[in-house]
Amino acid sequence: MACFERASPALREILFKIHGAERPLEIDHHVHEFGSVHFHVQSSASDQPYTYLSISTPLLSQGHPISSELPQHTLEMVRGICPDVVEIVEPSREGYQLTLKINHARIPHSKASTKMITDISSVQAVILSSQLKEILRNVDSYEISCGLYKPIKLIYHPREPFFVIKQPAKITAVFPMRFKEKEDVIIATAFFQELMDVGSSGACTKAPHCIWSPIPPPELRGEPIQDLSTNCGFVSFDITSRHVEGKKLDKTVWNLLNFYAFVKYHVKSTRGFIQRRMRMRLERLVQPLQTAEPEEDQPVKKKAKGCRQVRKWISASKSKILKRKYDFTNKIKRIRSRIKIHGFGRFRRRWLTMPKFSPVTRYIKLE
Repeated sequence: MACFERASPALREILFKIHGAERPLEIDHHVHEFGSVHFHVQSSASDQPYTYLSISTPLLSQGHPISSELPQHTLEMVRGICPDVVEIVEPSREGYQLTLKINHARIPHSKASTKMITDISSVQAVILSSQLKEILRNVDSYEISCGLYKPIKLIYHPREPFFVIKQPAKITAVFPMRFKEKEDVIIATAFFQELMDVGSSGACTKAPHCIWSPIPPPELRGEPIQDLSTNCGFVSFDITSRHVEGKKLDKTVWNLLNFYAFVKYHVKSTRGFIQRRMRMRLERLVQPLQTAEPEEDQPVKKKAKGCRQVRKWISASKSKILKRKYDFTNKIKRIRSRIKIHGFGRFRRRWLTMPKFSPVTRYIKLE
């Protein structure tokens, strides 16, 4: 299942376990999370109080191959998480982009440790957020001043690119939506329409303005056709300055990077809920048929009192079968005719009965 928290729950649990242990622990854990994220946690009793955390994560790119090494501005933001506790190991271990050395002796055994360990567990979110911030910061200001708002194609997952258009008063993020199955397309379309209606209501005035359209927005004119071919339309968010003030910037960037994962999680959950309701409804409809099964399928109980007793038992079972069939027929009739009109029976007996005719024709015997 997709994880929408900035801090990794599995990584946070391991670090809490190491920090709260009374004795040094020998730990060598590999944690794989959504989005091809790989954590490697190593702690040795002979190298206390240090824990080594190695990270491998897909980097945000602009549609062309990039280096696997983290840029300098990203490393500076990682150092700023907990400067007294976290130290970057250079070079990083083989197969990973970043290795951190965590000193547990400098983490206090109090409530402050919860915040510090949670911040360390969110290192992957810090890496991605710093990349998107740097990409938006490096947009050519000359193009913006001339009114040339060129879309920036960003790729976090290979098959899920999205576009960011930086304008003077806002930033527009456009997500082309694609699904493999038709059922997911129907559920997602209904979700986007509901999201657009709720976003335009008075209760969500502070949220980014959301627009869903089955056709590409005007800002994406001139982009390659393979990037604009979708089966579920385009979702756009208008991000203004109030959405990136202070601590809101990291949260906004993280939500944009995980929008695809959030939509897929909602679609799969809704589809599972609908399937469970359909199965429950089917079981309730089949239950009368199961209770009305004849007793002929049950094993025949033999009695040692002669053939007469056997015939009596068989005749009794047949009567029970007929009675059950009669009760089941009445149930079906009640289901098919649920609307009852009071007094209609008396009206039918009085006015809708067929009149009785007496034979008035007499025959005369001919001589």
